[in-house]
Amino acid sequence: MTTSQTPRLRAAVVGASGYAGGETLRLLAEHPGVEVVTVTANTSAGKRLSEVARHLDLGHDLVLQETTVDVLTGHDIVVLALPHGTSGEIAAALHAADPSTLVLDLGADHRLESTQDWHDYYAGEHSGTWTYGLPELPLADGSHQRDLLRRTRRIAVPGCNATAVTFAAAPLVRAGLLDHTALSAVLPVGYSGAGRAPKQNLLYTEAAGGATPYGVGGTHRHIPEILQNLRRAGGPEGTRLTFTPVLVPMSRGILAVLTAPVGDGVRTEDLLGALEGDWGAEHFVRVLPPGVFPDTREVVGANTVRIGATVDRRSGQATVIAALDNLVKGTAGAAVQSLNLALGLPEATGLTRTALAP
Repeated sequence: MTTSQTPRLRAAVVGASGYAGGETLRLLAEHPGVEVVTVTANTSAGKRLSEVARHLDLGHDLVLQETTVDVLTGHDIVVLALPHGTSGEIAAALHAADPSTLVLDLGADHRLESTQDWHDYYAGEHSGTWTYGLPELPLADGSHQRDLLRRTRRIAVPGCNATAVTFAAAPLVRAGLLDHTALSAVLPVGYSGAGRAPKQNLLYTEAAGGATPYGVGGTHRHIPEILQNLRRAGGPEGTRLTFTPVLVPMSRGILAVLTAPVGDGVRTEDLLGALEGDWGAEHFVRVLPPGVFPDTREVVGANTVRIGATVDRRSGQATVIAALDNLVKGTAGAAVQSLNLALGLPEATGLTRTALAP
């Protein structure tokens, strides 16, 4: 266990010039047990970090290096913030070089258990399955995902949308309060959720004032990840999900709006009771009182999920709303929280529940 009397662990962040890599650097800059000593990038290699991310201050201005196994070997921790389908090869090479290195993959390459799910939603070969980095996830056997994270050296950090929907849905599907064959989620998402690389029709300056759906009609890659989470949490087989993210003109944040039919007699109090039962003791989750619903401004910069729920008695539908910062609890914060568990540190080290002032 790292303490203030022992040297900080040496970390490398791959893809440091992107949104996810940059946010990981921001959090690790304040982590008492970790020192970032290496940053790498692709097109930005050769530049100083201050040139591509002037908001970051690590105490030293690192030069972005090319991403190679030679550059990354010898660190205690390596964080891979790479596009989907590109971390598998470098991860395998790192394992061959030193299997004791703690490696965290912020991409999708190691999240899915099913090779078929991978081939259905991604290109290329499946890179295998790592320990999933959602510590709070309750498992069907009565344990939690954090129990597995305490004894791993390879962590697959969840997708941000998958995290939001899992927090909204898992307790209610586990408890049989929702019709698991008719789950529907619409997610307003900030533009950082689409990644930093410019994409046609996804540029913030062109989309200001508008809303753009993507991954429509069952094509979004987080669908199999969400369904996998619900199964692992003890949800029934045959769960079906309609899932539609919508880019909206805010820089960061997710507001997951989950709806589903409820059984006769199911009340708002039942939904909140189930949510409180699974999340009430969790440091980074807040279940809101009846009639109160979250706002993305309440979670920006925080490693926090805020959840509200209600039953519409006229329609027989439940509405569950979860808010989180896609770059913190949805990505970099989840990575640091999982990293802490793997290192034997207090789970909340380097993280905050307090949002930035509006």
